[in-house]
Amino acid sequence: MSELPWKLFEKTGNLEAYLLMKQVEEVNEEPDDELEQITPSTQIETK
Repeated sequence: MSELPWKLFEKTGNLEAYLLMKQVEEVNEEPDDELEQITPSTQIETK
């Protein structure tokens, strides 16, 4: 997916395509910790 905006930027110089590419990269690099905050795992103690 990130190749398409880069190719578009490379051929046209369109800054919006470059910014889209950077946003896609940022989303792909976000840690999975955010998912754990949304759905935290619960621990059950057994005796």
